[in-house]
Amino acid sequence: MTQIQLSDAQAVILSTACAREDGAIFPVTASLKGGAVGNVCKSLLKRGLIEEVPATDLETVWWHDEERGPITLRATPLAYSTLGITDAPDETPVNAPPAPVQRRKGTKQKILIEMLRAEGGATIDEIAAATGWKPHTVRGAMSGALKKKLGLTITSEKVEGRGRVYRIASD
Repeated sequence: MTQIQLSDAQAVILSTACAREDGAIFPVTASLKGGAVGNVCKSLLKRGLIEEVPATDLETVWWHDEERGPITLRATPLAYSTLGITDAPDETPVNAPPAPVQRRKGTKQKILIEMLRAEGGATIDEIAAATGWKPHTVRGAMSGALKKKLGLTITSEKVEGRGRVYRIASD
């Protein structure tokens, strides 16, 4: 059998996931810059070391599929054997219904979502004050986590006396 060579980043992400009871890739604890986590995950997916599964926690969403809903990543049996771990957890059956999505309580993302769902919406400055984030982080969270990963639609409009106000569009 051919030995699979892993980069340092791949080894850290995989070994962290394999140490978790559910084999979850997220949250990634490795300190990787920019799009490095995405690139590492894509390479691990291609090699069959991790797989996409329905997300049960919105804090761990890899991407949002129109048909399957929120998707996350977990280590495959190949990952465990590559790392020399012999006690891999039992696999969840592919056709098993996904558990309902659980949100952690009190997260900044939850505060952001609540503010955007509120009747009056929220401005970037209001969200920054409530979360402690910088304005660019607020904009990034809206476009990345909310739009791309969770599939939410964010609208904005100029409001007299408040400036640009953002809301989550109701379906």
